[in-house]
Parts: sequence; C-alpha cells; structure tokens
Amino acid sequence: MSETVFAPPEPSPFGLPAQPAGSAVPVIELRGVTRIYSTGRLEVAALRGVDLDVWPGDFLAIVGPSGSGKSTMMNIIGCLDRPTAGSYRLGGTPVEQLSDDDLARVRGRAIGFVFQSFNLLPRTSALENVATPLLYQGVSRKERHARAQAALERLGLGDRLEHEPSELSGGQQQRVAIARALVTEPALILADEPTGNLDSTSGADVIKILHELNAAGTTIVLITHDLDVAEHARRQVHVRDGLLVQ
Repeated sequence: MSETVFAPPEPSPFGLPAQPAGSAVPVIELRGVTRIYSTGRLEVAALRGVDLDVWPGDFLAIVGPSGSGKSTMMNIIGCLDRPTAGSYRLGGTPVEQLSDDDLARVRGRAIGFVFQSFNLLPRTSALENVATPLLYQGVSRKERHARAQAALERLGLGDRLEHEPSELSGGQQQRVAIARALVTEPALILADEPTGNLDSTSGADVIKILHELNAAGTTIVLITHDLDVAEHARRQVHVRDGLLVQ
C-alpha cells in the first residue's frame, strides 16, 4: 500500500516549500499581527501585536481559553482572514501580496484543515468526502478515488469507504476529516480542537495520527483550550486577551 499521503509535500507555488527541519525560512512568520473587529462604533482587538515563528517539521500547540484570540490566529494562519495590521509571511511569501484567488489556492493545496465539528458532507460516502478537495484541483476521477482510498486505508478505514457520516462513530468521522485534510499532501495541518467532540480513546487515536504525520515531515499547528491535549505537542504558545503570554 502506498504511503505517499504521509510523504513530505512537494513545493507549493505560493510559498510553502518542502524544506527540512531547521531551514532558515519559517513556514509561518507573524510580526506585530493585530486583528480588530468593528461592530458599529465598537472596536474589539482580537489580536494585539503577535509575533510567532513556526518552522518546517514543527508541532506547535496554540493554547488559550474561549475568547483569547487563538481562533483568530488560526483564521489568519489558515488564510481565512487577513490581519488589520502587522505582517504574515507563509513560507517566506508575504500574504498581503496574494490575491483572494491565490489565498484560495493556498488553502486548497498547501494547508489541510481539521475541525472539531468534522465538517463532512452529509449523505456522502467517506470516499467522496475525502476525494472532494482533489476535484477542485482538476484531478481525474480515477486518481481522486485512488488517493482518497489510500488515505482512508492508511487511517484504518478501508472497510468504511462507502459509509456516510451518519453511519460512522465520532472517532471514525474525525479520521475521515483527517484523511480529507491529507489527501492534497499539504505542507501544513491546522487542527482546531480536533479531539473536542471525541471520547478519550478516540481523542488519543487522533493525537497519535498527528504524531505520525509530524514524524513523516508535516508541520502541525494544533489549536486547543485543553492543557492535557497541548502537552502532546513539541512546544506550546499561550494566548490570552489577544497577546502571547508565557
């Protein structure tokens, strides 16, 4: 069985090259990043001057309580939002120089997302859920299915290819979501509370998978409020009131 889904990624055209650990160029470089949300006359600073480097092969946990700013950091890192001030370089590329179309390509090719709520398509098989990101890249149906099947089999779901989300346990649904994040062979995995809806056994399985991916060269950023989950990362940064704190 091919394991290419776990191989280090090919260079991205938008600044996420497959560099060895210790490279001089961070995958993620935030400098003075501020994000202010305005609602009428009220302005709320979700992030206030954040500096952060994440290096190729890193496994970082961003830790903080609800409302701390950690989800805003994830949205900026994942190119789902742009900072109000400051700079963000992704693999050395200034994100502010990328068009919205370029950012969409980065999200589709270079970043894999894993969410607490799984975000699987209902009434759609596990195989088709995992294959869907490749559809937007113009990959042929035969190759989409082959790569999706390989990812699901690697995650122990080879006998669940045709099962819909409602026919899977929570732990199995999260495995499908991880397979979907991996099928594009991204350089970076963003996992937002990936164990939040799982029992302890399924949660431990997800953490084990993230460790395996990281050992194979994928950079992992884990967003969590759970200190026990954060302990599984190689290093941690803590967010409170929009600031990084010790």
